[in-house]
Amino acid sequence: MEQSDILREQLVKLLGWQDAHVNFDDAVEGISPQKQGVRPEGLPYSPWELLEHMRLTQRDILDFCRGPAYEAPQWPEGYWPKSSVPPTPQAWQESVAAFRVDRDALAWLAADPMLDLYAKIPHGEGQTYLREVLLVADHSAYHVGELVAVRRLLRIWR
Repeated sequence: MEQSDILREQLVKLLGWQDAHVNFDDAVEGISPQKQGVRPEGLPYSPWELLEHMRLTQRDILDFCRGPAYEAPQWPEGYWPKSSVPPTPQAWQESVAAFRVDRDALAWLAADPMLDLYAKIPHGEGQTYLREVLLVADHSAYHVGELVAVRRLLRIWR
């Protein structure tokens, strides 16, 4: 196995990592609709806000990696939901599913031997594909940790 294959394999694992901490799937599982929009005392976000922020940010980075017509959303409003509460009863599951689809797309991108992970993204400002995959993994891990803390404060951790 070549070093680039080993790196690609590790990047794919990193996007769904669970060796060192709780993974995304466990963090979002079992949060009742009544708790999805609740902000624990002293914190500025609900489980819904964290989930949507992770989804929106991951999608933004995926779009950036994929296309020269990419335009960044406005900061910060383009990266956070408008409300602390899901807008529909189905919104939570739709957001979870969309996060997984985009995570899988990033994993596919990272695993693609035709993509030079070290290449600068042509329409970027010096970012490489490797940097963007690592950025998503790091960002998601950070917010999964926050989601676990919010769950504990809301007394919905197993």
